[in-house]
Amino acid sequence: MTGQRASIRYLSRKPKDAATAPRGLLRPLSPARRRTEEVVERIADQIGSGKLGAGAKLPTEQEMMAAMGVSRTVVREAISALRARGLVMTRQGAGAFVTADPAQQPYVIHPDGLGSIGSVIEILELRTAVEMEAAAIACERASAAELKAIRRAAAVFSKAVKRDDRAVQEDFDFHRAIALATHNRRFVGFLEYLGGLIIPRQSIRLIDDRSYLRKVASEHEIILGSIEARAPEKAREAMRKHLLNGRERYRRLGVAGDDIGDGMKGRTGRKTSSKINLKPNGKVR
Repeated sequence: MTGQRASIRYLSRKPKDAATAPRGLLRPLSPARRRTEEVVERIADQIGSGKLGAGAKLPTEQEMMAAMGVSRTVVREAISALRARGLVMTRQGAGAFVTADPAQQPYVIHPDGLGSIGSVIEILELRTAVEMEAAAIACERASAAELKAIRRAAAVFSKAVKRDDRAVQEDFDFHRAIALATHNRRFVGFLEYLGGLIIPRQSIRLIDDRSYLRKVASEHEIILGSIEARAPEKAREAMRKHLLNGRERYRRLGVAGDDIGDGMKGRTGRKTSSKINLKPNGKVR
């Protein structure tokens, strides 16, 4: 058995020789709240041990869902986390692949350090500086096909929200479609490097996600309209407002209670446990 099928089998079955099995593969999946983390650990262990070498293609979403008994959301969030670590890269329409040299990362934003409101705000501020200009450049360079792709991504996001999906991947896909329309691979690389880290609700889940996501869908439509109108200044401002709204939402959460982690530690003193779900290891989800 070779390639993809071998990878699936290795992900889902216990090796015959337990002594040589990568750490974590023999444990059954934990309760749902930790499944993403376990999928990340399994794949990361295989990459670290060389079982999945540089350039190897990961199994498809459907295959991992079937092999490990997890949802599409869990698989997508796991791939986003691996992408953020610099272990995998994704190619639209082709799937996820192990990076050429996962051990060599000159600059890494490790997800283990992002379990705080302050960290979320830092990422949003970084994105604002980059994505405002991406939206403006997309106005000038987007082809008809790329405009259609942005429009389709916005529609897919809206549909996901209507069915009460957290729409993490769909949100990422919308922003990536804009980056692709710049015809500047550095914008695309920036978003792919950050991966799921650009979508804060992947690590911090709030009780009002549904109403917030409806607002996000509306903001996406405004950005889309500005790009379709070929109005760089309007697109730049629409993207700025979109990301600043997200930043302010998490800033208000930080002001409302203690931050989980060191990003805004000591700024406030009231608890926000009703709005943040903690993982057993102290991370937020």
